[in-house]
Amino acid sequence: MDDNVDNVEKRTGRRWAFSRRSLVGVGALGLAVPTLTAAVTSNGAPARAAGAVRRITVYAEALGDNRYGYGLERGKATIPGPILEMYEGDTLEITLVNTTDQRLSIHPHGVDYSTDSDGSPFNGSFNGPGETRTYTWRSHEMTAAAGRRFMPGSAGYWHYHDHAMGTEHGTAGVLRGLYGALIVRRRGDILPDRQFVAVLHDTTINNLIAPHTPIFEANLGERVEWVAIGHGNLYHTFHLHAHRWVDNRTGMLEGPNDPSPSIDNKDLGPGSSFGFQVLAGEGGGPGAWMYHCHVQSHSDTGMAGVFLVRNADGSMPPGAQEAIDRFKGHIHSQSDHGGHTG
Repeated sequence: MDDNVDNVEKRTGRRWAFSRRSLVGVGALGLAVPTLTAAVTSNGAPARAAGAVRRITVYAEALGDNRYGYGLERGKATIPGPILEMYEGDTLEITLVNTTDQRLSIHPHGVDYSTDSDGSPFNGSFNGPGETRTYTWRSHEMTAAAGRRFMPGSAGYWHYHDHAMGTEHGTAGVLRGLYGALIVRRRGDILPDRQFVAVLHDTTINNLIAPHTPIFEANLGERVEWVAIGHGNLYHTFHLHAHRWVDNRTGMLEGPNDPSPSIDNKDLGPGSSFGFQVLAGEGGGPGAWMYHCHVQSHSDTGMAGVFLVRNADGSMPPGAQEAIDRFKGHIHSQSDHGGHTG
């Protein structure tokens, strides 16, 4: 990953921090998904001034078995790709290194960009095989408009994906794993202890089929941030057992008079995304909890996974391992695909 800094960073000494959040998958304990985040001060406030520019390098790589991924380090691409984060007003310059023999790109949702950073063949914005190209994503804060109205800022749970492999719309790239989460925060947003990304793509989660889908882990009481993304040709719902969130930008009520409804299941169509924060085990306690698509035929064929809430000290709660063993031993109708598609 590049460590170039702009003049603001040189003057202030402020830097962006690179951290890794733990994503634990069945049969792949310790698998790490990188996260690019902004450094924060001890009180949770962002440590960078508004309007700062961050420059990173992303590698697009072949992962074998007709799968591809994005990564922040050469040889460490994952499906989904790294979580990229910005604060409203900041700019992210991404140098995409295509290490494959395929045409591909990186296209964002929810942020601002010019046609040469569109990431689509339509605008001639893509990487040929072996090529390197820089894409610039900008974000902005809410602004006042005419008639006492306001234009929304960029804050939200968004995503990015290939838009060039296979077709003009990147159908093959998305099918094979070239996607990831993009989070734009407002300054002052509460930051999570852990982050999980679930991409519901056709009848897979993160291109995997149960029982090979990820086991996401947290300790009781930790603040967990979920990002759900839809891809492919099917409509889904995302349901998390024993946890509820609020249907707004953050998943949390803004105050006692916030009318946002409390939900535990939300529709998810192709190209859409949402996110929320919950406290692990709040209300239900520690244990092995399911997350899954609530379209019954989809969950029956492998669109399900496990959210393991450990005890506060990190120990395994009673009955959780037995539940996980039952999940791993359950036969889904697509298990003979070897746990992935594409």
